[in-house]
Parts: sequence; structure tokens; C-alpha cells
Amino acid sequence: MPIQYKGQGFSLRGEKSRFVLPPSFRKDFADKGDERILCLGKHERWPCLKAFSQSAIAGFEDILDREEEAALRRDKDYDRELRGAQLLSYVEVPFDASGRFVMPDHLTDLAGLGDEVFFQGGMPFFTIWSPDKLYSMGEAWNNAQANCRTLAESAKKKAKAK
Repeated sequence: MPIQYKGQGFSLRGEKSRFVLPPSFRKDFADKGDERILCLGKHERWPCLKAFSQSAIAGFEDILDREEEAALRRDKDYDRELRGAQLLSYVEVPFDASGRFVMPDHLTDLAGLGDEVFFQGGMPFFTIWSPDKLYSMGEAWNNAQANCRTLAESAKKKAKAK
């Protein structure tokens, strides 16, 4: 069973251009026995990145089956090959025991990420947002937006105190 990511986090780009994965997400990897490798790719609908562990890959065929069945029930077209390519369009990025990792430039560009990122749990995956992109998402995202503002303020105060 894949990891179930819950909660939020925030990271400022630090020394050596590294971001820091929230402790609760790092713990999920450790508890599951997964290697310290993030699978990162562009989210298929939102202007952010989607992240998951290597153990989630085993469930991709089930995702394709469910989505295809749902499309058939709604009499909609479903391009299984395209969707499979979307699911498998990720990059493996290692992180250290402290959760530090370097975001690949092409993913930073795809998601419009800068020197600040917000992590939002989403059960079998989590998302990584530019705060500005998240703030533009509308009312449905009010809770995540408020969490991002609070965590950003705290991270910036902490950075100034150093």
C-alpha cells in the first residue's frame, strides 16, 4: 500500500539551492521502508508539482484501470497510453536524512517555483507549490492558502533569526 501523505510544510531555498522536505513526509518514507527518493513530476491539472514515493508506482496500473472504467461509464474517450505516459513522466530525486534535496531546474520552470515552496499532502501523493500559484487557485484552496501564509511567515522569521 502506498504512503498516505497528510499535512503541510514550507521550505525556503537554502544553501546549495536545496529545499527541505517536511518532517512528517520524511517519516512516511522511513515508516514505509522506502528509499529516500522523491518521484517528482508536473501535476496533470494544477500549476504545481506532484510528488510520491517509489512504492506508489506499483499502483499505477490500478489507477489506469479505474480511470478507464470511469470514462467508459460516462461514455468519454480515454487515452490510456497518454495517461500512462503522464503518470510515468517523473524524475527521481534523492534526499538526505534531513530531507534536503535539490529541485531539478526543468521542474522548477514547469511549476513556476522560486525560492519558496509549499508542500500540501494529498493522500497517495503530495503537491509542491509556488505560494503565488497557490494563492491564485481560488476559494476551494482557502485552507491550503491560509496554511501556506502561516508557514511562510514562520519560516521567514526563523531565517531572519539565524
